Amino acid sequence: MTKILVADSMDKEALDAMRAIPGFDVTVKTGLGEADLVQLVPGFQAIVVRSATKVTRPVIEAGKDLKLLVRAGIGLDNIDGAAAKEKGIAVANTPAATSISVAEHTFGLMLGVVRNHGKAVLSMKQHKWDKKSLEGTELFGKTLGIIGCGRIGIEVARRAIAFGMKVVAYDVIPIKTDLAVKQVPLDELLAAADLITVHVPKQPKPILGEAEFKKMKDGVIIINVARGGVVDEKALLNGLNSGKVRAAALDVYDKEPPEDFSLVDHPNVTPIPHLGASSIEGQRRAGLEVVRILKEKLG
Repeated sequence: MTKILVADSMDKEALDAMRAIPGFDVTVKTGLGEADLVQLVPGFQAIVVRSATKVTRPVIEAGKDLKLLVRAGIGLDNIDGAAAKEKGIAVANTPAATSISVAEHTFGLMLGVVRNHGKAVLSMKQHKWDKKSLEGTELFGKTLGIIGCGRIGIEVARRAIAFGMKVVAYDVIPIKTDLAVKQVPLDELLAAADLITVHVPKQPKPILGEAEFKKMKDGVIIINVARGGVVDEKALLNGLNSGKVRAAALDVYDKEPPEDFSLVDHPNVTPIPHLGASSIEGQRRAGLEVVRILKEKLG
């Protein structure tokens, strides 16, 4: 019997499909900390997580029978890949499953920021009718700068072009698309973009720091649904306070949940609690992809 530990919530259809695999014994236990996992993991051949549960070195070392670690999502930030490699444990994720969910979320944030939706909602809930101060701008004709133009970046570009935006993109590798996306050096993107959205993995240091903000247009809008730390939070706050940055929409933070609420509390920031991939459809695709991986690797 192959024992699978599902340590974060998953789509019901995917869980049912997982349980239906002959020879699989599936246990669902969520909300576990490192100490809980260390106690529980012996005897399991695989652990499935989303983003909440951290599969750390002590957990991996306690999992004497582990063969596979799977994240239902993009990236592997919450799995210690080096420790897994040392132990010969395979690691997998589902990078394509939630691309549309994250791209739509990004575009929704862009629309909300330029039209002041967040401020308008708060104003109405205070029983105010404040139309004049909430006048916004269009996306049509604006230049969108996409930093990191892989699966998600391409989907964002597709939607931007449909809205009549110009799209410039920066990536460390050639961008493969038939869309009207111009690949440019980062400095050129920073100088040209009216809005900048970031779609890169966790970085050793921020890709947007003080030096990069100085190169941007006055009144630029920043969107980050990638990972906390890819945008320097202090530099962003300085940009907002100086007026260099008109507004920002943030789905991710250096610490989650945040410990410093300076950005969250800023009147020109739309803060979201890391909901980029949290759609029913995206989680179903991710869950079913996890099932496929488990069958392929352990079935």
